[in-house]
This record gives sequence, C-alpha cells and structure tokens, in this order.
Amino acid sequence: MTAKSIDVLIIGASASGLMCAIEAGKRGRKVLLLDHANKAGKKILMSGGGRCNFTNYDISAEQFISHNPHFCKSALSRYTQWDFIALVNEYNIPFHERDHGQLFCDDSAKDILTMLLSECAHAGVEIQLNCPIQQIEKQPNTAYTVETAKGVYTAESLVIATGGLSIPKMGASGFGYNIAKQFGHSVWPTSAGLVPFTLHETDKARLAELSGIAIDCIVSNARNSFRENMLLTHRGLSGPAILQISSYWQAGESVVINVLPDLAIETLLKEKQREQPKTHLKTILAEHLPKRFIVALLGEELVNKPLQSFSHERFNALAKQLHEWQIKPNSTEGYRTAEVTLGGVNCDELSSQTMESTKSAGLYFIGEVVDVTGWLGGYNFQWAWSSGWCAGQVV
Repeated sequence: MTAKSIDVLIIGASASGLMCAIEAGKRGRKVLLLDHANKAGKKILMSGGGRCNFTNYDISAEQFISHNPHFCKSALSRYTQWDFIALVNEYNIPFHERDHGQLFCDDSAKDILTMLLSECAHAGVEIQLNCPIQQIEKQPNTAYTVETAKGVYTAESLVIATGGLSIPKMGASGFGYNIAKQFGHSVWPTSAGLVPFTLHETDKARLAELSGIAIDCIVSNARNSFRENMLLTHRGLSGPAILQISSYWQAGESVVINVLPDLAIETLLKEKQREQPKTHLKTILAEHLPKRFIVALLGEELVNKPLQSFSHERFNALAKQLHEWQIKPNSTEGYRTAEVTLGGVNCDELSSQTMESTKSAGLYFIGEVVDVTGWLGGYNFQWAWSSGWCAGQVV
C-alpha cells in the first residue's frame, strides 16, 4: 500500500490534539488528525456535567502535579487562560464563573467542541475517526510511518495526544505510553487522579445510610489540604474536596477531615453547657451538621446526652473527632471514574518549549499523556490548550 505523505500527523482528537491541529494548520501545514473513537472530543463533551469547565481565572504551576514541577511553566505562560477565554469570546459562547475561578459554559460543552472543530475546518485540518493505529515506525530520513486501519501515512511530525487511562469506557488506553516506550522514553508509573474513595467495610456500613449528604469541610494529608464540599455516597466518599486530595493520596494512609472548618466547637459547647445545660448534644450540633451524619460519626447514645453530663475533657475529645476526623480509605474507584491520570511520559525527556521528544526528533507528546496533572477546576483543560498550542507552533 502506498503511503500518503503529510506534514503533521496527530493521534488523538482530544482537547490537546485539536488545539495542536488548529495551530499547525494556521501555519499552512498539512495536518491529519486520527482517532480510534467515533467522535472527536468525547471527554470535552462529558466534562463538567456536560457544561465543560474549560479553564480557570487563576492558573499557576502550583495547581499541577509532576515529577518536574517547573516543566509546565513555559507552556502555561505562553498560551494562557486569557488567550483561551479570548477565543471563547470570539465565538460568543456564554459562560459563567463558579467557585475558585472555575469557568463553565452556560449552555453546553458542545459549544467548546463546535468552536474547536470550526477552527480546525478553517485551518484545513483533516480529521479521520474510527481509525485504529496498527503500527508506527521511524524512517531513516526522520519521517514517521503510521499504519492504520484506513491506510498508511508518512509524516515529518508525529504528535501523541492520546490522553491517559482515565474513563476506559470513553476509549482511554495506554497507547500513548506504549509509543513513548517504543521510542526510548521513560514513563512514570500511572494512577487514578481526581477520583472518589472507597471505604473499608466497617466505615462503609457505618456511613452507607448517609448517601447524598454533602458537607463543607477541609480535607488534608501530609502533602496538601483542600476546602470544598465532601459528598457521602453508597460506595464511599466523593465531592470536590475528596477528588482534589485523591491526587495526593497514597494507598494505606489516612486523610484528616475537618467537618466544622469555621467553628471552634469546643468553645461553643462549653458556652452552651453554661447557658443550656439540659440541651442534648445533638441539638447543638444539628445547627451546623446534618443529624444523620452526627449520629453516624459519634453514635446515637452519645449525641442524645445532655450537655451537663460532659466533662471539659470530653468536649476536647469531641472537638478532635469533628475537626480531625481521621478516615483511612480502602482504595479509590480507579480509572473507571477518575477524571485524570497521574504520571505519564517523563517531562525531563521533552522540550518544555515545544513538547518535542529529546529521544526522537519530530515526535511530540501533549496533554494528559505527559506527566503533568492539574487540580479539579479547569486546570487539565488549560494544560491541554497550552501544551497543544506550543507544539502547534513548531510541528
């Protein structure tokens, strides 16, 4: 079969792949974007509950996890959140800000995907879907030959934008990591990030009845701390605070949860004991926390006792239970529900300016396949836009 020659071949019609294709196409490069899925930008469409949290007003390297914490700085500073917002405004896409600077579409994530596909069309990008890759080889002249189910292509530049392992039902696979290894790259071990926790059977039994309760809290471990909502589910713990800390959690360790972050509960209980000694503990706590949660955490017998029956030492112990509730997750829900994949292609073997491999000229890695993982809140999309844009300037 005769190989069709093109300038840039991008594998993965992902957020980063689409952005790279647009930028390369604008430079007059002949760009082919391939994906094994039946639709481009599937993760864009499902993100943010279908509203796509496409970036954040506050972006810095601090909100990213990597074995090389400086690597993302160049890309994020060269194509910023303001650049992407300007593109969104150009297309008159209505959006709004939620907590912590997160930006969401007013209507639908489809608006972002339609914008990107329109940009691809204007830039002359060819997109081929339902196109599994069978083999990739590098030729002596530095071009890459890519065999697919729909033909053979040779390209001067080959871009891997295949994402990580999160949400396999969307077609996620380890393809990008395998290509990296094929061309001599090291890959940091991967794990599920921004993912709910599952619990050990005793905790699960105790908390299972609380499914659907959300609590504003601070969740911490030795490496980080987040204040957001925690959601109790029939499987374990979820909600933004839990998803955030999950990216910093290691198997076997506990997390500490402060379920009353704005209240010095020990002081309050002592005051109430003086003023209303016969009032039950549950009555006071129920002004600040859901009753069912209080009972599950502290026990029916304890919460139905009058305040006058407690010593100050007991109040101190209670305060510790509420401000420093320690719980040891059994595990996470894994890639099935994870929003991102931690780990990936070693940044030390890529140019931070261009995303080009230092092991194999003309080979580029962008987006989630790289060992750069953002917090919840639009950071991973911004990394996709920024890394894709940088590669698009040079491929």
